[in-house]
Amino acid sequence: MNKRKILVVDDERKIVELVRLYLEKDGYRVLVATDGLDGLELARQKRPDLILLDLMLPGMDGLDVCRILQAESDVPIIMLTARTTDEDKLIGLELGADDYVTKPFNPREVVARVRAVLRRVGKEAARGPTEMRFAGLVIDRRRCEVRVRGEVANLTPTEFRLLEVLAGEPGRAFARLELLDRVFGFDFEGFERTVDVHVKNLRKKIEPDPRQPTYVKTVYGVGYKFGEDLGED
Repeated sequence: MNKRKILVVDDERKIVELVRLYLEKDGYRVLVATDGLDGLELARQKRPDLILLDLMLPGMDGLDVCRILQAESDVPIIMLTARTTDEDKLIGLELGADDYVTKPFNPREVVARVRAVLRRVGKEAARGPTEMRFAGLVIDRRRCEVRVRGEVANLTPTEFRLLEVLAGEPGRAFARLELLDRVFGFDFEGFERTVDVHVKNLRKKIEPDPRQPTYVKTVYGVGYKFGEDLGED
């Protein structure tokens, strides 16, 4: 039975209990908090495998909680949001969230998203001790760790997978839709701008100058590629 810990942070108790019911039925251990400060403290103490985090919370809003947790750890986060426009959905992704679910939602969809994100994280962790080395950049698959000029870059699981896919074939242009498939999988019903947000965040963490990227380059009219002829670290 799956005993991975999921933290649900939402001030709507009916939603919390419904999500808890479905997650526990699927075999997860569920922790709950109904305000941002309690959620942050619980995340720090219990170190969950994934967090379901509402955007609108008392005490501290979900965006601030997400920002703090992403600075402190690489825990996957799925944002729960009542906002429906693309711009609103991108807010959480820009802060490093791995996925989002729009309210009202089917609890079965939430469980499916949890499975999908944890599956991605698990695949990354299960890769062999292979390292990819480039000038100033090391991608350590065994540790799911990226080092930039000797310093560890605090990437989210999605950012790590995105970089791993691009760096696996330097110089190859990947279309956004292909990256959605390779990074998120078929069960992610996202939109192409999601890739742009994650690339923007990734560049901030690994590029000497994000405005003139060395590693993750834009291929206009297509998508992105990893820089060629970078040599080894």
